[in-house]
Amino acid sequence: MSEEFGSDFITVTDDEGNSFELELLDTMDFEGETYSAFLPADMDEDDPDYGIIILKVIEEDGEELFGSVDDEEELARVYDHFMEILFDDEDSDESEE
Repeated sequence: MSEEFGSDFITVTDDEGNSFELELLDTMDFEGETYSAFLPADMDEDDPDYGIIILKVIEEDGEELFGSVDDEEELARVYDHFMEILFDDEDSDESEE
């Protein structure tokens, strides 16, 4: 993800009608699907619910939508892969300094 233009933010609404603002960390293709990782933009980092949110990109009627990852095993694999990517990026940034 290019940081040249700043962060990307989206607002999502859950099934109960609650809206949340999320900051996009990265998007990746993994096991034939596309996933995006977000952090809550409107939540304090000390909040116990604060953490990475992973959503699956779903195409519906030609439009890209975000959906939850309901399978726990799939979510764990995607989370682990995102962590590898994010920490590899951090390690390479540190080695460039």
